[in-house]
Amino acid sequence: MSFRSPYPVPGVIWASLPLPAVLINPYGIIIESNPAAEAFLNASSKSLQGQPAFDRILIDAPVDEALSRARANQSPIFINDVDVTSGERPPVQCNIQIAPLHDNAEIVMLLISPREIADRLGRATAAKSAAKSAIGMAEMLAHEIKNPLAGISGAAQLIAMNLSAEDRELADLIVEETRRIVKLLEQVEQFGNLRPPERRAVNIHDALDRARKSAAVGFAAKMRITEEYDPSLPATYADADQLMQVFLNLIKNAAEAAGPQGGRIRLRTFYDISLRLRRADGSGGALPLQVEIIDDGPGIAPDIAKEIFEPFVSGRENGTGLGLALVNKIISDHGGWISVDSAPGRTVFRVSLPVAPREAASNDMEVK
Repeated sequence: MSFRSPYPVPGVIWASLPLPAVLINPYGIIIESNPAAEAFLNASSKSLQGQPAFDRILIDAPVDEALSRARANQSPIFINDVDVTSGERPPVQCNIQIAPLHDNAEIVMLLISPREIADRLGRATAAKSAAKSAIGMAEMLAHEIKNPLAGISGAAQLIAMNLSAEDRELADLIVEETRRIVKLLEQVEQFGNLRPPERRAVNIHDALDRARKSAAVGFAAKMRITEEYDPSLPATYADADQLMQVFLNLIKNAAEAAGPQGGRIRLRTFYDISLRLRRADGSGGALPLQVEIIDDGPGIAPDIAKEIFEPFVSGRENGTGLGLALVNKIISDHGGWISVDSAPGRTVFRVSLPVAPREAASNDMEVK
């Protein structure tokens, strides 16, 4: 029995659809799937063909009823905000469109529109706006609080010189706590730094290696860090020190998620041309250079996952909530994009960056 539709969608259009799409026959069997569906379901079109559609595409909605209505009414059905998964990846919130083919109403097209990219872009924009709003408060706090704290710490040290051992312990506690607050304020000052990045052609792997080496002798000493690099990647256009800071913060975040028992961190780079961001001037910008920091920790709590890049949101009890906000700010200042996909046992932070302009790469080679 052939599962192919006698009314195939024109090949060029079908292959060019940017959204996952499958054709389903009256028996609920997949007869066609486009390349976007192959990527979304992590399966080849050949392996999907002939399979029960809703064994391979798990949708948290009464889809059978929607298919019947679409066929009976000869009209499309829209289902918004439902969780969709292939069973091998965390559920993704999607909008679903179901429509009978014009020339054969028994064959139905199921179009899956993942909201994760649009939502993440929206959250990135909102987080960037929130970061700018927090900068004024950060600078004010740092300036107004650090100076009095220095006086408090100095006074406590002087008083401690004439105290008994028991009372000296309390004075030492004052000094210790003021130092802790000063350290926090220094992070706030760093977050409020509006210095634009000094961008030039930068080898992503050089920045990653600097971060990895620094982490391996410090907070990530108990972590097993592995590398999966694509050595053919061209240079990006970035501030080398700020980019290194981004990777260092993400590795630190992964190490802290694992806890004292340690775990594994994978550093992965690859090229993907599918992501483009629209700039403020209306032009489009490709972000083909991908860096992933992957850990096997417990994952991000669902109640904070959507706000994880916003200032003062932290998944750790004593976290400041500024590390990932700073990362987001730096990447946004570079015209890039950062996202996270988290489930227990696997959290992936992906940084997407542009390729350095040809003239910048040439100038960098001349300097060397």
